[in-house]
Amino acid sequence: MHYSVCASALFMNQPLTEAMEKIRKTGLDTYEIWSWWEGLDLDSIRQTQDRLGMKMAALCTHFVPLTDPEQREAYVQGLVETLEAAKKLNCRTIISQVGQELAHLSREEQHQSIVDGLKACVHLLEKADVTLVIEPLNTLVDHQGYYLSRSDEAFEIVREVGSKHVKVLFDVYHQQITEGNLILNMTRNVEWIGHVHIAGHPGRHEAIGESEIHYPAVLNALKAAGYHGAVGLEYFPLKDPREGICELVKSIPL
Repeated sequence: MHYSVCASALFMNQPLTEAMEKIRKTGLDTYEIWSWWEGLDLDSIRQTQDRLGMKMAALCTHFVPLTDPEQREAYVQGLVETLEAAKKLNCRTIISQVGQELAHLSREEQHQSIVDGLKACVHLLEKADVTLVIEPLNTLVDHQGYYLSRSDEAFEIVREVGSKHVKVLFDVYHQQITEGNLILNMTRNVEWIGHVHIAGHPGRHEAIGESEIHYPAVLNALKAAGYHGAVGLEYFPLKDPREGICELVKSIPL
């Protein structure tokens, strides 16, 4: 288990290659980003990555709704493009949102559309040996109208897909807001967790300090349950990001 820094959040509005330099100076060597297609020079990023001895933990695929079966072809095409970017950056995890809840379809129909859409991607993921992780988001504070808010339905979806290349991104911040019961929900389903995000709550700032989430207990339980992947720092810092990163790593070593 190791930390990854979401450069898109902690170093927002800064050139990515500069953010990578700052992350590396904290002693961490793993980072992740959101939208790879928004004006980024992938060749320059890979060169910086190699020069600094860094690894990319995750990036997002295009935001095409899986809830809408009519958008499935566009979703798959977006994933094809993202897999090409992931290969260039040597990234093995792709983050996917599932889309907004649609008024003209029942939840059962949208659930099935997500499952079917993910099944349509399995052969691409297997060929690339990449894991796609779907992300439940809270609808109370940050993402009103989003379809997938609870981790139990997310785990149900990936079990129905039935591939080791399709798992869940468990964002502790989002799930604290939505459902709580963090340790049991994570440890009981650890085999289906492909990536983790953390942030403090309330506020989505640093994960230690004023946060009501006791991250030492949460992360230690997750590690003991057998999770070996990345724990992404995805928050909006109130202090210098490098200072916050160093404080967290010192307080909760993985």
